[in-house]
Amino acid sequence: MLTKATAFAWFNNAATLMTEHKHELHLLDAAIGDGDHGINMDRGFSKLIHNLPEMEHLCLGEVLKQTGMVLLSNIGGASGPLYGALFIKGAATVGDAEALDASALLTFLDVGVTGLITRGRTEEEDKTMYDVWAPVLRKYKQSLEAGMGMEQILEECVHAAELGMKATIPMLARKGRASYLGERSIGHQDPGATSSYYLVTALYESIRE
Repeated sequence: MLTKATAFAWFNNAATLMTEHKHELHLLDAAIGDGDHGINMDRGFSKLIHNLPEMEHLCLGEVLKQTGMVLLSNIGGASGPLYGALFIKGAATVGDAEALDASALLTFLDVGVTGLITRGRTEEEDKTMYDVWAPVLRKYKQSLEAGMGMEQILEECVHAAELGMKATIPMLARKGRASYLGERSIGHQDPGATSSYYLVTALYESIRE
């Protein structure tokens, strides 16, 4: 179950991963973008962790919504609005629920990713973070239908996210600053897909703990 406590663990895990991999994300983005993705992700999630004590009194849905607002405001570039949309749109499905089971978490992610797609006007193989979220959603749905529990489902999603992330390497970028490079964008892993992989990994770790 994703409870408020589990959500807080998710954000703490994500913040740790973004800090640990800040330089990696910088190098990936320097190759095909502005080079600031690592700094932006670290700043956004650090600000989120700083704000968590102020969210202690909020219900789960409001926590998720406020998370999106913080990320929207503090992650620079195109990624802020995309990660913001993921949480803000997804939070609208939570209502007054105190916890999300595997089915409800799928709904949260599905609607959130739809918000991300709408905001970014992206589709698969554009070489963006959606190239991680699309296979994650497919694997989640398959695993849920197979009767797996949340921890096992998310473990499968981490594998799907890793494959999706690595699949961006041979892609030609069709969105964002990377698209300006044309064929020179081929051969580089997308930084947004990489940070999304870490966010999925952090979610799995929070459920496993």
